[in-house]
Amino acid sequence: MRYYIIAGEASGDMHGANLIAQLKKSDTTAEFRFWGGEKMESEAGVKPVKHYKETAIMGFTAVLLNLRKIQGFFKLCKKDITEWKPDCILFIDYPGFNLKMAKWAKERNYKTFYYIAPKVWAWKEGRVKALKAYIDKLFVIFPFEIEWFKERGIEVSYVGNPLLDEITERQLAIDNGQLTMDSSAEKNVIQNSKIVALVAGSRKMEVEHNLPVMAEVMARFPDYDGVVTGVEWLDKSIYEKALRGATNVRVVYGKTYETLEKATAALVTSGTATLETALLNVPQVVCYRGPSVSMAIARMVVGGRIKWISLVNIVMNRTVVTELVGNRVFVTDIAEKELKNILPGGSDNKKITEDYKELKELLGQTGASKRCAEQIVEILRK
Repeated sequence: MRYYIIAGEASGDMHGANLIAQLKKSDTTAEFRFWGGEKMESEAGVKPVKHYKETAIMGFTAVLLNLRKIQGFFKLCKKDITEWKPDCILFIDYPGFNLKMAKWAKERNYKTFYYIAPKVWAWKEGRVKALKAYIDKLFVIFPFEIEWFKERGIEVSYVGNPLLDEITERQLAIDNGQLTMDSSAEKNVIQNSKIVALVAGSRKMEVEHNLPVMAEVMARFPDYDGVVTGVEWLDKSIYEKALRGATNVRVVYGKTYETLEKATAALVTSGTATLETALLNVPQVVCYRGPSVSMAIARMVVGGRIKWISLVNIVMNRTVVTELVGNRVFVTDIAEKELKNILPGGSDNKKITEDYKELKELLGQTGASKRCAEQIVEILRK
């Protein structure tokens, strides 16, 4: 069967690649066409229609400035699907684009699946109607989403969290000697025994607003090295500008997991990275800043629906990791108190790692991509 997959961000590329690998096991005739990146390309054996480096446009202002470009993406996607004639369309997160494409696809009688549901429980709850109308099967990755969606009339399948798979498989590869660090200058940086990982996001806007604050924090901890988890698709000049004047901060590109595995603690922006950091047992402080207009609009949209921005706290339904958002992200707040508390010997160091154990239990077993793929193939064969 033919599977058309749309993933518009780096995390979607990772999850899409794992899903493709499992679909190939469940359906030996599987053919793929997709929007994604190198990881999906490696599994599918074909190049993406569009790379997520082009499509990952985030923020109200950024979307407004790129409306013409986004419209071009829609036009290309519709044309490509029409010509390729897939048996189904698989949407992975990326709701702003994917839900509009789902409407178009369902109106043309394509079979539609959604893996990693949009975070409508946080904002834009109106999208629930679109999910109900245009998606044949919704696969969710957080336990609390089961009841949330069922209360709104959507039958869902909880398949587990794919990050558990990614991290477990990585650890097995390390244990078996199949995965080692490169012998490069980056190896020496990461293997420093006292580092704080600075996970400043994967988008230009996030890095520009968050990394300078993180660097100022590290200046107050001269005994530690700050290691930035740089992403390879952003221009290096963005990092250089954000770190101007920093003395104990370095950037390592494309080695987020390696950096976190060696880190004593981490400063992390919101999003998937907070959950990855927790699953790798690294104490963290979540800090997030953005353009003032975008932050103000987000506060109005979210309102009182959720108390937290980090997935760790949302899944646990209580404060496990400290969150410093917007104007609350002051250097002294983090450096003098919060980061100190989670470093070895700090008041919160042991407690936070104990809470991480509970988080893993809540998320359940590994095998999310496998369960999702098996259910999709079963539905199509029926």
